[in-house]
Amino acid sequence: MALLIFSAPCIADQPPPLIPDVVGRLEDKQIREASGLAHSRRQENLLWIINDNGAKEIVHAIDQTGARLGEFDLKKSRNVDWEDLASFSLDGKPYLMVADIGDNDAKRDHRTLYFVEEPTPEKNGTAKLDWKTQFRYPDGPRDAEAAAVDVDKGRVLILSKRDIPPRLYELPLQYGSDDELLAKALGTIKSLRRPSRQDVEYAPKTKDWHWQPVGMDIAPGNLAAVILTYRYVYYYRRQPDQDWFAALNTAPAQVSLGNFENAESISFGDDEWTVYVTGENKHSRLLRIDFSGVDTQ
Repeated sequence: MALLIFSAPCIADQPPPLIPDVVGRLEDKQIREASGLAHSRRQENLLWIINDNGAKEIVHAIDQTGARLGEFDLKKSRNVDWEDLASFSLDGKPYLMVADIGDNDAKRDHRTLYFVEEPTPEKNGTAKLDWKTQFRYPDGPRDAEAAAVDVDKGRVLILSKRDIPPRLYELPLQYGSDDELLAKALGTIKSLRRPSRQDVEYAPKTKDWHWQPVGMDIAPGNLAAVILTYRYVYYYRRQPDQDWFAALNTAPAQVSLGNFENAESISFGDDEWTVYVTGENKHSRLLRIDFSGVDTQ
């Protein structure tokens, strides 16, 4: 089943727009506000998913149709406002990063990244925290919902939500101290669609914040990335000698989500071309987008 939506008018020398496929729905009734999604680095056909603030410190497992596979309780963590989830491999081991980075009112003193070796999915499982990083921004508190791991450079990338254009920050992936860390500002990402003045003026009334980034992921192989806003998916390719800050400021492939509501979570699948998207609704649809053959350069 496909969503009948289009990303842009088709003109003679361009391929037809990509159309997301609906591959299933989130079966687990405990997943009410899916705010982060990550593919497994341990096994195929497995996605991990988290709930937004106020939920328990549970990481849920689903297959690539949305069927429930299990969950685990992340011990010694706290869900103040979990907003993104990422997977990566380090020293031959698969890990997950839970990004507690939401800050709607820009008042939090610090944010926390939780890191855990990826377990196998089971019913009522538990997992022990491996390490955590508490940090703040150099330019004051701000809201963010998009984070990814650049394992080649040993860093975490975080994209702010409410700045226009959004700002990109970096932190070391492994930080050997309990002291609070100061994130490094890399600059603004100008490749996303910008809102009009009218969009910004009326958004508090319409609740339409379509330009805001709410998710991010870097693919296995570290040469592809995606950014999710409430209305679009942006797909980027990086050259081997190119930094991600530069790559994210190049022209991406874009896919419209049309009338899909409350898009909040995005992840690559088992390769660098397949992307999954879901939203903050109970039994939300799970979308799949195939970017194979897309030229972003």
